[in-house]
Amino acid sequence: MIVELGHFALVLALGVAMVQAVLPLIGAWRRWNGWMAVAEPAAVVQLMLIAVAFGALTWAFVTSDFSLRLVVMNSHTDKPMLYKISGVWGNHEGSLLLWSLILALFGACAALFGTNLPPTLRARVLGVQALIGVAFLSFMLFTSNPFLRLSVPPMNGEDLNPLLQDPGLAFHPPFLYLGYVGMSMAFSFAVAALLEGRVDAAWGRWVRPWTLAAWIFLTIGIALGSWWAYYELGWGGFWFWDPVENASFMPWLFGAALLHSAIVVEKRESLKAWTILLAILAFGFSLIGTFIVRSGVITSVHSFASDPERGIFILMILGVFMGGALLLFGLRASAMEAKGVFSMVSRESALVTNNLLLAVSSFVVFVGTVWPLFVEIASQDPYWGAMQNPFYALGLFTRPQVLSVGAPFFDAAFTPFMVALALLLPVGAMLPWKRAQAGRVLRQLVPVAVLAFAVGALVFAIQTGRSALVPVGAALGLWVLGGAFVDLWTRTGRGDLSGRFGRLTRLPRADWGKATAHAGLGVTIFAVAAMTGWATEVIKVVRIGESFDLSGYQVKLVDVHEEKGPNYISTMAEMAVTQGGKPVSVLFPEKRVYPVQAMPTTEAALDYGLFRDIYLVIGDPQVGGGYAVRGYWKPFANWIWIGCGLMALGGLLSLTDRRYRVAAGARNARAVPAE
Repeated sequence: MIVELGHFALVLALGVAMVQAVLPLIGAWRRWNGWMAVAEPAAVVQLMLIAVAFGALTWAFVTSDFSLRLVVMNSHTDKPMLYKISGVWGNHEGSLLLWSLILALFGACAALFGTNLPPTLRARVLGVQALIGVAFLSFMLFTSNPFLRLSVPPMNGEDLNPLLQDPGLAFHPPFLYLGYVGMSMAFSFAVAALLEGRVDAAWGRWVRPWTLAAWIFLTIGIALGSWWAYYELGWGGFWFWDPVENASFMPWLFGAALLHSAIVVEKRESLKAWTILLAILAFGFSLIGTFIVRSGVITSVHSFASDPERGIFILMILGVFMGGALLLFGLRASAMEAKGVFSMVSRESALVTNNLLLAVSSFVVFVGTVWPLFVEIASQDPYWGAMQNPFYALGLFTRPQVLSVGAPFFDAAFTPFMVALALLLPVGAMLPWKRAQAGRVLRQLVPVAVLAFAVGALVFAIQTGRSALVPVGAALGLWVLGGAFVDLWTRTGRGDLSGRFGRLTRLPRADWGKATAHAGLGVTIFAVAAMTGWATEVIKVVRIGESFDLSGYQVKLVDVHEEKGPNYISTMAEMAVTQGGKPVSVLFPEKRVYPVQAMPTTEAALDYGLFRDIYLVIGDPQVGGGYAVRGYWKPFANWIWIGCGLMALGGLLSLTDRRYRVAAGARNARAVPAE
């Protein structure tokens, strides 16, 4: 009964979304207040209905209702409760329901907290948001229904993918979806502004909180996914440039660019067309990520589905919304006249450069991600003929190609843009609006530059014979970190230290948020460089009772035994870590096998530290005796996630700034659309 209620609520939600998508848009066009007023209650009702459907599906997983096809395919009675709940979104159909729930949540928040918006703009924002909801609810109900029943329920389920049975994966997708789907609000605001024919400072102030909230969630989601990959997959890395990792990274880059561009719209009423375009692209790349994850056209360990037919449906959604928005952008671009003018040396120019670096770096990641797919399609069977496959006629391919673009390409192509961004960031953040003197700002940053250069030189001297990656990363990280604090300090004016410290505590939260986020980026840059350049790895066969050296630590394989978990069998090793004869830690790496899915997983054991991690993995028993063992010494690994946390905290501080908690103002009560 509960499952049928959830299914019925989902169908009703589609009907409500259709009403919300049509009536408010017509009402805004005709200036009919009654029709526009439908948007707010419809958005709230749609959220309530989808929440009922999501609750019903969760109930089915918790109670192991194996009459539901989705529960059979992704659950088991022996599975721990946490993973029964996370199994709701650990699959294609359930994750689509979570996507739709979050989409409705953002729409309802805009309805409840957007009372300061002009009625026509609010109606159009909620109408566009509902159109997206109609697309995804239709996609779910017609191709990926989570409430399909089985006529003959089995006694037990097939269990969830063992890789997903981990606390990191229980929390990573919801945060990631809050970021992915949150970008839809920026898209809805952009399309609504194009329909209104007006973009001004108030619009920039309205769109920034929504984008900032989505960017915060996306930052947390990416960090959680990176942390999970680091400790769960057993290879000791935090980023693999996997297509699905890239799928979340691209909208994050566009979201960061949009945040900075919206500042220029709010402060100077410039870059209007560019900001609208970024809002469209940020959500567009979220849809591209959805296609990559669910279509199966690109292989990834993170993929939810590999059904080309469902991939075509997502491509249709992408084409309709991106194509329609870009067409509208082309028609309305001339109406978005920029009012502010600025010189080549100004904060506006620095933000433009920042935007270009972020946007181009995102396109570099996109090209590297889809290039193997393009090559595979272009190099298909030559007997199609020259008209059907012109690449053969041009002599570009002589046989079908299978290409893999890996970390070396991304490291070489992406890193220069991030280096340029890091060099620009402290200077650009301190430049005045409209017109500036670069020399004055640079003089304020001289102490930081000298310190960064000295630290880089010191690191280079200490690590003689190694890569220059770490010295450069240390210098860049300190440059960005120190620049953030200098920027804060210069905002306190002049006078005695006590007075300046007092003014420092009274600075707006947005200033503190900007400095904290930039400092987090600096910490992450240094940590990535240190972990990549200084990490050591040992791979060898070790017998019980034997020891090996790992960067000054002695690791002894004490014992290997089997243990039975709730739904797995574990081969667990006991490994004692000492340094100079003194005990440091006892670690228990595992090799698990999940009988239901007959799938092995590696459970690394870590001794976390502020300045280093000791990372141990137990492998298979060897023919000649002993076990394959991998050990890693990872310096400053946790600083990567500390930096990500600081970036998210900076965004949260900015989001709580008073300017975003009061009415936007600064806009006429009635917007006059462009002719």
